[in-house]
Amino acid sequence: MARIHHSRTFAIVLALLIGWQTPVFAQSVTDLQVTVSDSESDTISLSLAALDAMAQETFSTTTIWTEGEVTFSGVPLKAMLESVDAAGSSVEMVALNDYKVVMPMAELEDNAPIVATRMDGETMSVRDKGPYWIVFPYDQNPKYQNETIYSFSIWQLNRLKVVD
Repeated sequence: MARIHHSRTFAIVLALLIGWQTPVFAQSVTDLQVTVSDSESDTISLSLAALDAMAQETFSTTTIWTEGEVTFSGVPLKAMLESVDAAGSSVEMVALNDYKVVMPMAELEDNAPIVATRMDGETMSVRDKGPYWIVFPYDQNPKYQNETIYSFSIWQLNRLKVVD
């Protein structure tokens, strides 16, 4: 009887802890944090809804990380940064696991890369390279098929910082 009581107590405590942490974790995972200057106080939190309200770009392409052709949709990175008045020479992109890559602003084009919010019409889970993924239309031009561009294609993106 004592063993059942302890197991039930443990299960209740675990459920409460998970329940308390889930909203905080979900919020931090789904919002894209954009810092537009050297000051951390200049950080803007963009929700999926805010990103969806911006002009969207959609293209189909193959990638070296997925099987077959995939349709990606999302906000062109250049347009998103312009919408928050970000100015600098580079953008530092950071994933959930703190993997970091720095892309020169000169690499940004009007329609590429995008901050992909959807793959084949579905939002992306963390397990499936989400919540956001920097994606180029790799099949549209050989200039998108090189190690430098692949290195900029960061998935599980959750933070951007514009730097000089």
